Amino acid sequence: MKTRKFFRHWVDVEPILIRSAKPLEEMMSEDRPSRRSFVDWILGAGITGSLASFLYPVLKFVIPPPVAEAIELNVVAATVEELPPNTAKIFKFGRRPGLIVNTPAGELRAFDGICTHLNCTVQYREDFGQIWCACHNGLYDLSGKNISGPPPRPLPRLNVAVRGNEIVVSRES
Repeated sequence: MKTRKFFRHWVDVEPILIRSAKPLEEMMSEDRPSRRSFVDWILGAGITGSLASFLYPVLKFVIPPPVAEAIELNVVAATVEELPPNTAKIFKFGRRPGLIVNTPAGELRAFDGICTHLNCTVQYREDFGQIWCACHNGLYDLSGKNISGPPPRPLPRLNVAVRGNEIVVSRES
């Protein structure tokens, strides 16, 4: 028997033997998660959650939600008084702009107002008598055909009709 000091008193201490059904080596080799693996798991989950919370708004901004195309097939683009010869007007056709041109000969023509190169808005240049894209200096003639610059395709044409005093533009079918 051994004697040890315990709270200012000397006490006789007998060794206590603990008996287990499993040997000590078996108990140590069990697949129990260690503290370190638990902390690693918590940190990994936190970092993953943080990345997801940062990336989600960025992806929602970069990839916009699909928007249904306007059902409108006919739009009043202008009145006859608004378009004297050799002028043009940009108008809203659904979600996209359109361009209506009154040629120097007095003929009305309408086009999709988006350049076929990089989706910039086109405009009519009265001094050249051509449709011009300011982004990369692309030019179209008054039939919508691309004649210079980077635009790869002609402008899509739209139908024009005069009803009374209004100029009505509709999609080609």
